[in-house]
Amino acid sequence: MGFLKCVATIHSQQIKLAAAKPEAFLLATQRGKGMKQEFWLERWERKEIGFHQDEINPYLREHWPEFQAAGGELFVPLCGKSLDMVWLREQGHNVLGVELSPLAVQEFFAENGYTPQHTDDGRFKRCEANGIRLLCGDFFDLTPADMTQVTAVYDRASLIALPPEMRERYARHLVNILPSGTQILLVTVDYPQEEMSGPPFAVTVEEVEALYRPYAEIKLLARLDVLAQNPRFQTRGMSRLHENIFVLKLL
Repeated sequence: MGFLKCVATIHSQQIKLAAAKPEAFLLATQRGKGMKQEFWLERWERKEIGFHQDEINPYLREHWPEFQAAGGELFVPLCGKSLDMVWLREQGHNVLGVELSPLAVQEFFAENGYTPQHTDDGRFKRCEANGIRLLCGDFFDLTPADMTQVTAVYDRASLIALPPEMRERYARHLVNILPSGTQILLVTVDYPQEEMSGPPFAVTVEEVEALYRPYAEIKLLARLDVLAQNPRFQTRGMSRLHENIFVLKLL
């Protein structure tokens, strides 16, 4: 249900953006040519963050007990100001996130009543409080040295935020920086891409297999048909909408 609210909000914001700034909307929808850093930074500045959920993701609650992530840090890529990080910390995990937008990082700590400590290593501005460390900067600047304590990854909104041209680069970089044996809880959405522009982008089960199979064991935990739960997507002409939940274990 959270994804359906998310898509509805994003679609509404895309319509407003198309009317107000057609050149920006064109960049955002040309199959990834608009996935530049400025695009996401401006989304946060304009509060066009329909991808942000104001509740804990229900699939995280449901599937986390069967996801064996004992010890170490839990990594949340492209984390925004996700409340899921607070929930994961409450489950006893130290949390490491990376986020491009300084505003998102600032709002995360302020809205949750945390007073972070700040450091800067030249690549990332690091903010830490209550067992949660957020690195403000470019995901692709991460190295294996940053991830030595990571034993698990939670990806609800990272892979699906990226256009096809960037997803292979993202997946390759992720597996290259993570320790062997790291587990990944991955949530994707799947719909006919021609029926709606992303983000969030459609990512099929087959694409997840192609991206990660050479580097990980992959288990599909659930594939849910969620179109009927929100008829307005049907009225817009969407013929199919699924959410897929995977657990991966790096080789």
